[in-house]
Amino acid sequence: MSKSVLCALELSDKTIDAKVLREAARLADLDQAQLDVVNVLPDFGESWVSGFFEDHHHDRAVKETADHLGKLCEEILGAERNAKVRHVVATGKAYQEILKVADKAGTDLIVIGAHKPELSDYLLGPNAARVIRHSTCSVYVVR
Repeated sequence: MSKSVLCALELSDKTIDAKVLREAARLADLDQAQLDVVNVLPDFGESWVSGFFEDHHHDRAVKETADHLGKLCEEILGAERNAKVRHVVATGKAYQEILKVADKAGTDLIVIGAHKPELSDYLLGPNAARVIRHSTCSVYVVR
């Protein structure tokens, strides 16, 4: 049975994302596991907010995010390692989508950042906390 590590990135702070991604890659390499990297876009769905966006907005956002995710992974991990990474862009609530991707991929370990570093002594980010609470696999939190 092959192993799988899922790395959840926010794409909001390159320094934090790099730290989380490097740790996920290191852990995946220990077991020769498949490395998957996910970013979750917010879902404007059927709410009144969706009326402010053109129909193609979501598709464009997914494509741009996928491109950004791939480039970031290549920059941090190198082209050869990045070629083996599965890049996933999901839409919805971050913690729910991370758990869905993990379940679908048969993930053995989720690697996620805790939060912004200036809050490190006070709280675990809400998405990390929910992923930990509801995950059926182990979760590794990078501070």
